[in-house]
Amino acid sequence: MERQNTKIHHSEFTHMQDPFRLKGMKEALTRIIKAVNEREKIVIYGYYDLDGIASVSLLLLVLKYLNADVEYFVSDDIDEKFGINSDVVRNHIKFLGAKLMITVGCGVNSVSQVELCKELGIDVIITDNHKCKKELPDTVIINPNQKGCSYPCKVLTAGGIAFKLAQAISMYYQMKCISKYLDLAMLGTLSKGFNITGENKLIVNQGIHHLNYTNNYGFKALLKVHKISSINKESIYRLAHNIIPSVKNRRCVDNARIAVELFTTTNMDRAEQIAKYLKNEIRGNELCVL
Repeated sequence: MERQNTKIHHSEFTHMQDPFRLKGMKEALTRIIKAVNEREKIVIYGYYDLDGIASVSLLLLVLKYLNADVEYFVSDDIDEKFGINSDVVRNHIKFLGAKLMITVGCGVNSVSQVELCKELGIDVIITDNHKCKKELPDTVIINPNQKGCSYPCKVLTAGGIAFKLAQAISMYYQMKCISKYLDLAMLGTLSKGFNITGENKLIVNQGIHHLNYTNNYGFKALLKVHKISSINKESIYRLAHNIIPSVKNRRCVDNARIAVELFTTTNMDRAEQIAKYLKNEIRGNELCVL
């Protein structure tokens, strides 16, 4: 695998770190290139919080842009351990015919589950932002907190790491539109309530800038339904915390899947329909986002 570009040429990325400073990025890109070029089934595995929704949506859009054979799965777990569910692997991921599973914001401590994937013929790329235990899965891992990773920003969210992976993919395939996905990375970053400094601040500021010109029908619908005319950190922060309330129940998983559809649909009418539905769900206090 030969990188097409060794530098990030887009001016808005001038102050961002090279994604290849993340340990495991080169290996992850090599495996993704193989999957894309050989039309292997890729499944993106994420959680139902807004950071997970944004991350799944971001990678789904990028890989679909490359005409990859890609689907996603939002985990039913609500125990906040952010691990890979073995039953999901057996009953869903394998059933989908996956040859490659990419996790977003989860899986860094799922040692036995990765071994199960290997037994089933599924390669795994883990992208996660959670703290690592001493024993890590024997697979490709992208996590700034893992031992031996010199990446300076240790507090990237799942959305931030998904965007760094998207950057690496764009550098190989010479994609010139990758910055438009900063709106999703920004939404995931704001939703976690982390200290917005360093690269997180760049993601938020540039994401808000790009949101003013977004062609994402989901964002357009949300701005319209929530009557947001001034796009800034405060208004988007409120939006991030008002897409769904903080009650944990099984229904939040279904609505997370609907939210992924919201951010990935190519139909504006459908986007507005979903945005209105989610707003009504807030009123009924039946939906959850972290």
